[in-house]
Amino acid sequence: MPTAVNDLPAILGGRPLVTLDQERATRWPELTREDEEAVLQIIRDGNISTHPVIHELEADYAKFTGMPYALAHNSGTAALLAAFFALDLEPGDEILVPSATFWASVLPMLWHGIIPIFCESEPDRLGLDPMDVEKKITSRTRAIVVVHLWGLPSKMTELYSIAEKHDLKIIEDASHAHGALWRDKACGSLGDITVFSLQGDKLAPAGEGGIFLARDYEYYERAVCFGDITRIIELKTPAQRFAATSFGIKTRIAPMSAALARVQLRHLPERNRRRNNNLVFLSKHLEALGFHTYLPPEHIHRVYFEYIIRYDHARIPISLPMLVSALEAEGCMIARPRYPLVHQQPFFTEGHALDIARLPPDFAPPKYHAKDLPQTTAANETLIKLPSFPNADRELLEQYVAAFQRVIRHAEAIRTKHLEQKPAE
Repeated sequence: MPTAVNDLPAILGGRPLVTLDQERATRWPELTREDEEAVLQIIRDGNISTHPVIHELEADYAKFTGMPYALAHNSGTAALLAAFFALDLEPGDEILVPSATFWASVLPMLWHGIIPIFCESEPDRLGLDPMDVEKKITSRTRAIVVVHLWGLPSKMTELYSIAEKHDLKIIEDASHAHGALWRDKACGSLGDITVFSLQGDKLAPAGEGGIFLARDYEYYERAVCFGDITRIIELKTPAQRFAATSFGIKTRIAPMSAALARVQLRHLPERNRRRNNNLVFLSKHLEALGFHTYLPPEHIHRVYFEYIIRYDHARIPISLPMLVSALEAEGCMIARPRYPLVHQQPFFTEGHALDIARLPPDFAPPKYHAKDLPQTTAANETLIKLPSFPNADRELLEQYVAAFQRVIRHAEAIRTKHLEQKPAE
C-alpha cells in the first residue's frame, strides 16, 4: 500500500493520497469498434425501424435468462408499463413496491389505475423487507415488484413464500442485475414477468432500451398488443385482430440500439468479472474499517450496477458529512446514492399520483406521507456511493484504501478541527 511521508490528512493540510487519473478507471459504458460496426451494419442494411436484429436481441435475452418469451422495448420504463398492463388488473388493485428504487419501478402502474403500496426495505440487501410486505397485504393486493437494488438479489426465498401463500404475481425489476445469480438462477428469470433496462449506465447498455420477459404466453401477448403494432400480426391467437391499431402505444426498440445491446450482452461476463474483482478487493478492506459493503451470502452471485456502502457511526468515530469531506479532500470520488426515496416525492405526497390513476369517486385511496417507512429512511441516510471501477488498476484501488485508512486513523483530529471551526450559535 502507498504510504505518505506526511501522514496528515489532506483535509488538515496534508497531501492527497489519491493521485492517479480516475477518468479511464471509471469510464462507462465501454464502447469499442465492435459496437461501432454493429450499429453501422444496421445503417448499411437500410432497415432502421424493424430490422431482424430486434428478434435476435430478444432471442439473446431469452437464452441468457431461460425465460421463454422476450419482447424488446425502447426503455426499461416502457417495458414496465407493458408489464403492469400484462397482468390485466382492475383499477384500484394494489401492487406492493419498494420506495428505495428508481421511480420507473413504480410510476407506470398508475397509468393503468393500479395503486402502489410502499413497503420497507430490509438492511441486509436493501431489497423489499418480507416482514413488512406481508403486513401490507390487503384484499386488493395482486402482485409484488421485486427490485435487485444496485445488483444485489433480493430475499427471494421469503418473497416467493409470501407470493405463493397469498396468490400474488412477482414482477422482477432486474435493471441493476445483469448477470447476477440467486441460487444459481439468473436474475431475470425469478419473476412471472421480468424487466431489464438497457439505459446507458446499465451493465449491458444500449443507450436506451428495455427487455420484457415472461413465463406465460398470455403476458407476452398482452405486451405485444399494448406496444408493438408490427408484431401483432405474428401472433397465432385471436389477438391478431388488433394488428391495425394495437392498444395505442408504441414502445418498440430502435434497431441501432438493439445492435449495440447485443454486443454489450456478449461482453457482459468478462466486464462483470473485472468490476467484481475490483470491488470485492475494495470491500474486504473497507469492511475491516467498519463499513458494511454488502458482500453477498454464499448462495448469491451479485453484480455492481453501482457501488454503495453503509456508514456505521457506532464503529466510525466521525460524522458522515465530515467523512465525505475528508475523503473528497484525499481525492476520492464519493457521493450520496442517486435515488431519492420515491414515497417522499411531491408526486406522491401532493396527491398527483392518484390524479393520474383516475380512480372512481367513491374509491378510498391510500395517503402517502414523507414520514412513512422510517426503517428505509434511516438506512438511506447512512449510504454513500463510490465509483464502481469497471476499469481500475489495482494501484488506484490501493490509493483509495490508503485514503480511507488515513481518514479513519485521524478521525478524532478531523472531528476536533471541525468543531473548532464551527461557528458559535
